[in-house]
Amino acid sequence: MKLIAATCLLIVLALISLFIGVSDVSLQSLFGDETARRAQFVLVETRIPRTLALILAGAGMAVSGTIMQILARNRFVEPSTAGTVDSASLGILTVMILAPGLPVFGKMLVATSFALAGTALFMLILRQIPLRSPVIVPLVGIMLGGVISAITTFFAYRFDLLQSMGAWTTGDFSAVLRGRYELLWLSFGLTVAAYIAADRFTVAGMGEAFTTNLGLNYRRVMTLGLTIVAMVTACVVTTVGIVPFLGLIVPNVVSMVMGDSMRRSLPWIALLGAGLVLICDMIGRTINAPYEIPVGTILGVLGSAFFLYLVLRKSARGA
Repeated sequence: MKLIAATCLLIVLALISLFIGVSDVSLQSLFGDETARRAQFVLVETRIPRTLALILAGAGMAVSGTIMQILARNRFVEPSTAGTVDSASLGILTVMILAPGLPVFGKMLVATSFALAGTALFMLILRQIPLRSPVIVPLVGIMLGGVISAITTFFAYRFDLLQSMGAWTTGDFSAVLRGRYELLWLSFGLTVAAYIAADRFTVAGMGEAFTTNLGLNYRRVMTLGLTIVAMVTACVVTTVGIVPFLGLIVPNVVSMVMGDSMRRSLPWIALLGAGLVLICDMIGRTINAPYEIPVGTILGVLGSAFFLYLVLRKSARGA
């Protein structure tokens, strides 16, 4: 019953989002005589695609963060703190340099390959170093992401693509139009696949020995999880840019309330992720209207503050 109420609340937020923006789109303008055609055009071509993109990206990135936290067994990990997002950005830059005419789906596949390689490298590094504190894990990911980001910036500078790369990687939904967001439906399918395999991810998060004793192939489950994370991240980065810290905020908030059962909490994580991105987008469109503040900027501020809260909370418990 609560899940149904949360879904209805998300629908209400989505409907409100349709009527926020510079162009006049209201019930009166949609059914008026003079402005109806223009308002209907804006609604169909921009507002509905943008709202759907917000929902799909929010749900996908929140679920991806949950999978990473379970597989890495660390609450501070998510795609933007594990080098996954930075690796996907490097993949997009590679396409811009070597094959600028590649279709969007091809760009997504290249970005997925780079994101998967970056995430696998992160997991490999974790196996090689002693982890005396949970905070070390995201610090390793942030340092790895910083190295990859520096490489991306260097080549973007050499090929005069800094401005293009900056516009591409900013988590901005203002350029979403009909025909330019449909790739995100793939992330929705991957989110459903994550829900189907939720129990396997939960078992894999308990360690290789425990997983093997239950008759599951640990490496296969890890590969499936990391592939879902890489593909969802690549879809979002290719379509709207970087949406940081979403996979850190939402899973931790849901875990504080509902515990660590992935199958039980995953629908709530998807709904809260979509709702949070919708709210951040509405704030960005209204706080400095008619100009917009990108969703990535707002989430970056919220996520940084929440990350510090988690670190201080963990330190206080340890003391």
